[in-house]
Amino acid sequence: MESYQPPFSTTNEMLTFSAEISEKIGKISGYHSFASKPHLRRNNRIRSVHASVAIEANSLSLDEVRGVIDGRTVIGPWKEIQEVRNAYRAYEMIGSFDPYSLEDLKKVHGIMTREIIPNAGMFRNHEEGVFQGDICIFIAPPPRLVPDHMKNLFAWMNRSRKAIHPLILSSVFHYEFVFIHPFSDGNGRMARLWQTALLSDWNPIFQYLPLESRIHEFQEDYYDAISACHKEGNSDAFILFMLDKINITLDNALQQIGRNDASLPKTVQKLLERMEYNEPYTMEELLERTGLKSRSSLRKNYLVPAIEKGLIVMGIPDKPTSRNQTYIKVS
Repeated sequence: MESYQPPFSTTNEMLTFSAEISEKIGKISGYHSFASKPHLRRNNRIRSVHASVAIEANSLSLDEVRGVIDGRTVIGPWKEIQEVRNAYRAYEMIGSFDPYSLEDLKKVHGIMTREIIPNAGMFRNHEEGVFQGDICIFIAPPPRLVPDHMKNLFAWMNRSRKAIHPLILSSVFHYEFVFIHPFSDGNGRMARLWQTALLSDWNPIFQYLPLESRIHEFQEDYYDAISACHKEGNSDAFILFMLDKINITLDNALQQIGRNDASLPKTVQKLLERMEYNEPYTMEELLERTGLKSRSSLRKNYLVPAIEKGLIVMGIPDKPTSRNQTYIKVS
């Protein structure tokens, strides 16, 4: 019997993307910034979790997801809160399991869907389809074929891990996993987690990059790329989509690091590390995030220098003393 080979081509455009991405990874690794900034790492992980569950229609906001992870009481549907808890536990395990092991994938799926479905960690035993409204746009392979499809996919990855660039291999896996749709729930979340795990096995920096946020930002294009691959019978369109979003993620990471480099005052560095991009914060929220008590100290030593450097803008710039004023870290 011939060994399974997922249908895809390695094009010049893919190789160009891979070279650009590798160059940017080298720049980020040179900074050692994520290793020295646990708060920045944690913020990015929370963004990954929020984005991945949001793609699957979880309605919790970024702040609510942060609250769930921090152990605060959050009002929301029980299932959505549990999805966040499970996803965060699964992402925290990256680096402790083997992304080339099918058994490890099933174990992590058990964590991703714990208390949500009765067959967590087990392949589905029923037909599955993907719907757009009331219209079924894709029928997954029948359940009797799932175990062999998954064994073949992991056998291919293990054969190819030294021959195919991890950026391309992980993208092929992501698409093939979505196509097989091996579980009754959590397939999208697992596909995104597993690509991050495969990339992290290649370079640990990917543990701290919110790739899922870029997928969420371009969610319609994400589904369009998957649909195009279904029609074309290969994963080329999806590989290009993922390489582009990885490239953008690295651009944002370089911005994060550049905005927090040693040339900035430590007060400004601290403030920026505790703020998400393009999220409005009140003075009270910034006091809580920085652990400060004095509003005047926050304003004089943190906010004013950051605003002067153009790193933070006011939400109501024409009314700087407004009681409803907010502050936004700009990208």
